[in-house]
Amino acid sequence: MSPLPSNLAAREQALAAHYRQVQAERMQGLPLLNPALSVETVGFEWTPDAQTGEPVGEGVLVTPWFMSLVRLPAHAQAAEGRVGQRREHAFGCERFDFLGAWDAGIGFHESCALFSPMQGFDSQALARETALAALGLTRPAPPEQPAQPAQPARRAFLAGRRAA
Repeated sequence: MSPLPSNLAAREQALAAHYRQVQAERMQGLPLLNPALSVETVGFEWTPDAQTGEPVGEGVLVTPWFMSLVRLPAHAQAAEGRVGQRREHAFGCERFDFLGAWDAGIGFHESCALFSPMQGFDSQALARETALAALGLTRPAPPEQPAQPAQPARRAFLAGRRAA
């Protein structure tokens, strides 16, 4: 596997900027836009792609008209016939069907719809909380560290007594 690149924040910013532009240029005036919401990326982390081993940023994209799981390659890629194609991918400990897309500013990426439209969300905070909850359900929790047994005090050990 390739080392994890350091450009995740830049890739997220490009993704968000693209969807802000879509909102400004193509979505204005449409009734499915929720005016309480804005474009935001939530919880993106690098993960290795199961087929290529290359890093893919996985997280949630919130917009005023949809919320989706997104897989964003580390570097802009050509579409290579993948636009509109559905492919099943592991996302954390779950598997979902993702739909391929391509945009000039971000290249190829894939998404899996969680909510559309977004009228049920009355605030950005609620949308963000929902996105984090969805990620929490897909990403395994880190294993708990086993409790360390109490170490006897040195003086008690030398005196042959156990620590209480």
